[in-house]
Amino acid sequence: MFILVFIAIFLTYNDAFRFGGIVPELKVERLEEYLSSVYKRPIKVIRIAPLGGEGVADLKGFGYGLPYLIEFNIDKETKCVVLETMRPEGFGHDHFSDRAATLLWQHSAFNKLPRHVRSVDVGAFTTDGETLKSVGDCSEFFLLTEFVDYGVLYHHDLDRIKESGFMRDLDEERCVALSEYLAEIHSAKKDAPGLYIRRIRDLLGHGEGIFGLTDSYPSGLGYADEKFFVDFEKTCLEWRWRLKRKTHRLSQTHGDFHPWNVMFKQGLDFTVLDRSRGEWGEPADDVSAMTINYLFYALQCSDKIEGPFERLFLLFWRNYLDKTGDEEILSVVQPFYAWRSLVLASPVWYPNLSVDVRKRIFRFATRVLKAKEFEFETVESYFK
Repeated sequence: MFILVFIAIFLTYNDAFRFGGIVPELKVERLEEYLSSVYKRPIKVIRIAPLGGEGVADLKGFGYGLPYLIEFNIDKETKCVVLETMRPEGFGHDHFSDRAATLLWQHSAFNKLPRHVRSVDVGAFTTDGETLKSVGDCSEFFLLTEFVDYGVLYHHDLDRIKESGFMRDLDEERCVALSEYLAEIHSAKKDAPGLYIRRIRDLLGHGEGIFGLTDSYPSGLGYADEKFFVDFEKTCLEWRWRLKRKTHRLSQTHGDFHPWNVMFKQGLDFTVLDRSRGEWGEPADDVSAMTINYLFYALQCSDKIEGPFERLFLLFWRNYLDKTGDEEILSVVQPFYAWRSLVLASPVWYPNLSVDVRKRIFRFATRVLKAKEFEFETVESYFK
C-alpha cells in the first residue's frame, strides 16, 4: 500500500514547476538526496507525473499550484510524494517573505488540529534553485506533510446532489458530523485580545481577505462596478469596529473550512486539509466557509434556496447552535459571509459561473451586511 506525503513548494520562478523543464531545474539526484535525508535511508526516484488537478471541480478555475506525483523506492517499499508549486502574484503572496511566513506557520499549526493532515517538515530551495535543504541560504521555503491517498473530497457529495436532486441519509449525517467537528474545535478558547483584533483586521486587510478579493476583480463588470465595491468595503469596515470588541470569542479554528478541504473516507470518517490564516480566530469564519457552499450549490440548481441544500444549510446551523449555545455568532457572521461571497462570485476563482448567480451572491452579501442579526432560518429572504 502506498504511503503518500505532500510537499508544497512555493517558487518565485514560475507559475508551475516542471521536473527538468522550467527554471529552477531540480535534478533527480538532488531530490533523492533530500528525500534520503528526510527518511534517513537511501531512496530511488522511479516516476514523476503531473496530477492535473485531480479532485478539483470543473467550476474551480483558479488554484495556487500544479501538483506532481513523485514515486520512489525505499527499503523494498514504494512510497509517493506530491510536489506542488504556488503562484507568487496577488492575494498577499507577492513577496518571498509572504510565502515563507505561510509555510512556517502551516508547519507549526497543522499537527495541532484534530483530524488535520500531518506536516512532516519545512525546508527551502537554495539560491541556485537546485538543492533542497534547511534553511540557510534559501530562496524559497517548502512544506512537507502527509498526503491522504484515499477518500473523496466533500464537494463530490454536493456535486452528486446537484446533479441528481436527491439526498441520502448519509449526506445529512455527514453535515451533522462536520458541524459537530467545528463545535468541538471551537470549544478551545484563548485569552489574547490583541490576537482576536488582528484576526478581524486581517479579515478585511489581508491579501486573502476582503480587500485582497475586491482588488482581484477586473474592471468593466456589468454586475459590480467601482461604486459597488467602495460601498461594500465601507460597510465591512464598520463591521470591523463592531467585532473588535468581541475578543472573548477567540477560539481554535481551521480557517478555510470548505468542501474542497474536507476528505471523507467511508461513512463519517474524514480528514481536513489546508488549515489557513491562524490557529486562533473567530468561529464564524469556519461556519460561514462551509454553510455558504450549501447556498452556492442551491443557487446553481434553482432561483430559490430550497430542496436538499436548504435542508443541509439549516441542519448544519441548527446542530452547531445546539452543540455550542453560541447565539452570539449570529451577530458576528455577517462580514465573514461577505468575504466568502466575494470568493464565490469571483470570475477569477469561478470563471464558469453565470452572471445571474454572481448577482444573487452579491445581493445576499449586501443584505447580510445590513442585518444586525443573521436570520438563518429564513435565509431565502436575503436573496429575494
